Amino acid sequence: MSDVLGLSSNPAFDPTRLRGDEYAELAQASRNRMLANALVGAFVASIFAPLIGLLIVTPWAALLAFILYRSRQTDLLLVDPTYRAGPAAIARTQNVNAIASAFCWVAALLAFPLLADGAQATAMLMVVMVMMVSSTFVFSTSPLSVLIYIAILGFGAIVSLALQGEWQAVCAAILFTIASLVATIQVRSTFVKARLAEAAVIEKEAVVSLLLREFEENEADWLWEVDPARRLRSVSPRFAFALGRSQPDVEGKPLLEMISGRNWENGQFPASLHDLAERLKKRENFSNILVQVLILGEERWWELSGTPMRDEQGRFTGFRGVGSDVTEQRKSSEKIAYLARYDTLTQLPNRLHLTEALGEALRYSVQWRTRCALLMVDLDRFKAINDSLGHMTGDKLLGQVSARLQALMGENQMCGRLGGDEFAIVIRDASTPGVIRNLARQVIDRLSEPYQVDHHTLYVGASVGSAEGPRDGNSVEEMMRNADLALYRAKDMGGGEHCRFEQELHASAEERRSLEASLRKALGRDEMILHYQPVVDARSEKVVGFEALVRWNSAEHGFVSPGKFIPLAEDTRLIVPIGQWVMRQACHEARNWPEDIKVNVNVSPEQLLEPGFHEEVVQALAVTGLRPERLEIEVTESIFLRDASVARNALEQVMALGCSVALDDFGTGYSSLGYLRKLRFSTIKVDRTFVQGAAQGSAESLAIINAVVAMAQSLKMTTTAEGVETVEEAELIRNLGCDKIQGFYFGRPMTADDARGLFRHVSERRA
Repeated sequence: MSDVLGLSSNPAFDPTRLRGDEYAELAQASRNRMLANALVGAFVASIFAPLIGLLIVTPWAALLAFILYRSRQTDLLLVDPTYRAGPAAIARTQNVNAIASAFCWVAALLAFPLLADGAQATAMLMVVMVMMVSSTFVFSTSPLSVLIYIAILGFGAIVSLALQGEWQAVCAAILFTIASLVATIQVRSTFVKARLAEAAVIEKEAVVSLLLREFEENEADWLWEVDPARRLRSVSPRFAFALGRSQPDVEGKPLLEMISGRNWENGQFPASLHDLAERLKKRENFSNILVQVLILGEERWWELSGTPMRDEQGRFTGFRGVGSDVTEQRKSSEKIAYLARYDTLTQLPNRLHLTEALGEALRYSVQWRTRCALLMVDLDRFKAINDSLGHMTGDKLLGQVSARLQALMGENQMCGRLGGDEFAIVIRDASTPGVIRNLARQVIDRLSEPYQVDHHTLYVGASVGSAEGPRDGNSVEEMMRNADLALYRAKDMGGGEHCRFEQELHASAEERRSLEASLRKALGRDEMILHYQPVVDARSEKVVGFEALVRWNSAEHGFVSPGKFIPLAEDTRLIVPIGQWVMRQACHEARNWPEDIKVNVNVSPEQLLEPGFHEEVVQALAVTGLRPERLEIEVTESIFLRDASVARNALEQVMALGCSVALDDFGTGYSSLGYLRKLRFSTIKVDRTFVQGAAQGSAESLAIINAVVAMAQSLKMTTTAEGVETVEEAELIRNLGCDKIQGFYFGRPMTADDARGLFRHVSERRA
């Protein structure tokens, strides 16, 4: 109801939009309404002027004329383009004008008959009722003002009849007023519905016209028509343009001749043209078929639809249909299909294309009882090139790698890129003995040759893992998983190797997965324990410290070797929370030892490179109350290969706390004297391999130990020999000048209670 009366802001009922076509006639309609009111006013004035005098009637007539003039001016504002106020302001003004006009008439209704001693009261009442009825159907841009106008006039008539004591007539006047108001609303509702329906029809006609105009103006679409002999007739200009000829040149010519080009002479048509010819021959409907055509020597693609025509007697009179040139759309589709199946960087088949080829190779091998193969190829040392020279250089290198791989491919072989620096090769028929091994060796040798990229000579190697189908897998997923496992084994062997899939690789992978799942729960289940191996003074053989060694007693797997779970923890970054637990636990246990005994805690590179590593050390010392001088952090040389600056900053912050730092396994990795100069290590630990080599008389091992001891003494560092297991080895190490000794000869890794027992025994002997 509020929408119909214009009280809401619903744009669907906007009077300006609904009656916009009638605003052109608004000036005339407003003038006619003003003249009608003026005539009625003149009629009333002519009746009552002789009865009550001009002095009373004339001011009333002038006021009515002014109100009518103001109402007309307000209506004209709707078509005034210079008027800036909104429709709401105009509607309020119209309501005020309606109220003023109604009260003017009510004043005449009540006052004029009273001043005339009741004369012409009925005539005046009839005039007011006529005004109410005419207002119901009168044109107005504001239906609310009409309702206000009728309501005030009806109220005036009711009051007039009540003053005369005509109570039955009062009831009739009330009903008449209500009926007039309802009729006004009904008329307005009917008008709105009609205008909305009319607007919808106009809008639909506009849409249809727009679509037809777009079809007519689009040169890619045309109408075509052929006679029963399949000769063109009624050729439109657009169809002639699509054929690349004028209308007279193609009129009456065979359709197939016009679109087959030079192939018309030799009869070698594309399959799509044969399909079109068959449909035309069989006189059957066809819709949106793709046809390869040759227009002026250029290959294009058309999309045609056609319907056979028949006359009133049912005789076949030809074909009529529509067509469009979809060459560009087909090129776009082909490009999208290419991008979906080929790698944009190397132009090699991508993972999707490779998996499809592998699936087809598996089906072929099962059908013909042959063998297929999948080779996974991963570049060695590629990450170092990306990190040092940037990704653009890395991308260019990958382009050269892909070219070399492509050159190695033979018949029934496809290479592609899986992503990053990982490639794959699918061999459709690998039944020839040695074909997998020979191709893998060729790939490794060829990819290991130097590359020239942006004036840089680059070297990368390759590792290859292979799986043979259907022996190593009956599905694409199994083949890719098993080849990947073989590739991991080749990478673990140091790279530059080819490994075939073996069943134990799958068992190892399953074991690794199971271990990882259990390792993630180990800390929460309190399955981790610490053992402590004593470190003794080489001269006095007095215990000077313990190295904390983590052990894992799994509920599912029992005691798991550190050689198994430590690398797994580093790969999965579980070593970070495990390392934090080890440090807190070791510091806590060290509080039970004498004040001169140190505890050595191994720190993984993953843990050391964590932001805020020194804060973890501070927290462990603060919680346990251990003095910093009693904590020695052990690191290996590998930390300096990851991020030397971050590692050096972290160790310097730890040293600033008062802790000492030991360099473990010195000489077994990428030994460099550069970081020994920059970092003040407290201890250098000589690896057990050199100790055992020296005990066996190896001159190289003896020379290395002597060099390490001499260097440590010059740098004011101590040395610790690891892996001492016999009295002879202990004496040799002592003579070589090492300061501390660690090994089974002086004590195996022991529990915390056993470590405390060492000090209890010493105290008892002293007592």
